[in-house]
Amino acid sequence: MSTIRHPVGPQPKRVYWRRRLVVLFVLVAIVAIVVLIVVRPGAGAGAEGNPPVGSGATPNPAATTPAPDGGAAGDSGATPAAGSLEGADQAAAGSNAVAGDPCLPENITVVPVTDATNYAAGANPQISFTITNTGPVSCTINAGTTQQVYTITSGTETYWTSTDCQTDPVDAEALLDPGVAVSSTPFTWDRTRSTPDTCSSADRPAVPAGGASYHLTVSVAGIPSTTTQQFLLN
Repeated sequence: MSTIRHPVGPQPKRVYWRRRLVVLFVLVAIVAIVVLIVVRPGAGAGAEGNPPVGSGATPNPAATTPAPDGGAAGDSGATPAAGSLEGADQAAAGSNAVAGDPCLPENITVVPVTDATNYAAGANPQISFTITNTGPVSCTINAGTTQQVYTITSGTETYWTSTDCQTDPVDAEALLDPGVAVSSTPFTWDRTRSTPDTCSSADRPAVPAGGASYHLTVSVAGIPSTTTQQFLLN
């Protein structure tokens, strides 16, 4: 059986160019197929309409809208930083204190005061108090005589209370700046025992003297002094 063979020997230049073009076309087609397989349309950026971060797309409103005042930071799962309202602002807050608001009892210190600690016979004590705002901002308190109670005791016995025979008490709203001790106006205790039923008596009994020890306490607006002022009567 005979077969038809191409003649051996050089061929025209156009034959070689055709072969080169065919090979080049095949290579381009292979590269294109590989590119289509590796880089599929829509496979790189995820689902349509969700551009990658940093693409300039509009951010999610939930990530940029501020939380309402007083809202919990936990809405985003974030833990407040140390020194935020969870910590340091608790001292200021008790936190969320505003200047001029009513004083918090825990921020008020009342200290009883006498003008001496040892009185000679016939010398009457001058008594008063200081009041201090230990909070972080200024606050107001009614520190008038309607709110003041002085008590003098010796041992377990109460000898004198200012409200037993008080006349014409008045209110007095005071603005207390932080850390500033404000003093009341001193007045005289005449060394007599007080009871509500002896207020009009001109001869109320005198308290024991001769070196007797007494303690003064004061409360203002229901806030008692945490210490007493001791003094001696001769």
